[in-house]
Amino acid sequence: MTPTRWWSPGRHADRRPILLARNRAQAAIRAYLSDQDFTEVDPAALAMSPGNEAHLHAFSTQAIGNDGVPHRMYLHTSPEFAMKKLLAAGETRIAAFAHVWRNRERGSRHSPEFTMLEWYRANEEYTVLMDDVAAMIQLACQAAGTNVLRFGEVACDPFKPFERLSVAEAFARHARIDLLATAGKATADRDALATQASAAGVRTAADDSWSDIFSRILAERVEPHLGYGRLTILDRYPAVEAALARACTDDPREAERFEVYGCGVELANGFGELTDPVEQRRRFEAEMDEKARIYGERYPIDEDFLAALELMPPASGIALGFDRLIMLATAAPHIDDVRWTPAP
Repeated sequence: MTPTRWWSPGRHADRRPILLARNRAQAAIRAYLSDQDFTEVDPAALAMSPGNEAHLHAFSTQAIGNDGVPHRMYLHTSPEFAMKKLLAAGETRIAAFAHVWRNRERGSRHSPEFTMLEWYRANEEYTVLMDDVAAMIQLACQAAGTNVLRFGEVACDPFKPFERLSVAEAFARHARIDLLATAGKATADRDALATQASAAGVRTAADDSWSDIFSRILAERVEPHLGYGRLTILDRYPAVEAALARACTDDPREAERFEVYGCGVELANGFGELTDPVEQRRRFEAEMDEKARIYGERYPIDEDFLAALELMPPASGIALGFDRLIMLATAAPHIDDVRWTPAP
């Protein structure tokens, strides 16, 4: 039996109320940003580097110059580099609804092309972003005519005060793992974490890195407990898992990075931004070494971005998966249900 296509009139009629709720949510969030004195910007999607995180995979293309010579280019996985260059240029509060592209990502919560809402506050603490994102999630619910987020059988009330706990606290609570005992500022004790993971019933392999084991524990033991009943802010990631964030002043093993969860689903990823170009280069090179080890490829480092960091003011920034937010606000089961034209 041929599946019904998204553009079939009957299927579109079923989807249209969700899509109109999406439009209302976007308008409400734009009004919030305007009230907060944000300037909406429109970053270019074509970039010379798509980002330098080991497990992010980009779409590549060729740009052919007037001389006929092709040059490798990428569709960005985030507007981050471009927006930070705008901060270096003198902007202080900026936001963008940006289409972004990530390869090797397809599923009920993943699309190779999706909409990311990203915003930055210069000279403000990253904790301010937590209030921003809570307000935006509430606005999305109101636009959808509901007061809860839903994913499957799980519900979350975003109007309740959010739960905030550190990654270390979450690992101790849900997996009985002492994470910081294995996490150094620049290096990590892989074997120590593997031993604790095995005791918690999490599978490990001989060639797993510390990061691989961390991610598996997070996915299997921690994330399923986050955002139930109310939003969860998972704060203070290990520094080795926060390549673009500055270290916490009270403990360099942790960084000013947090994620927002509703119904067990990750919705947003925020940072106190790293502005040291030397340290940022070191982290990028380490990430690309890991990418080469695992996937046999690496992406170029954006030298223009590193130069801009020298002028960039202290700032906080966050990326919100807008499609996922609409999914939960409308109880849609699949990301394709909330996009006007799903990716092929």
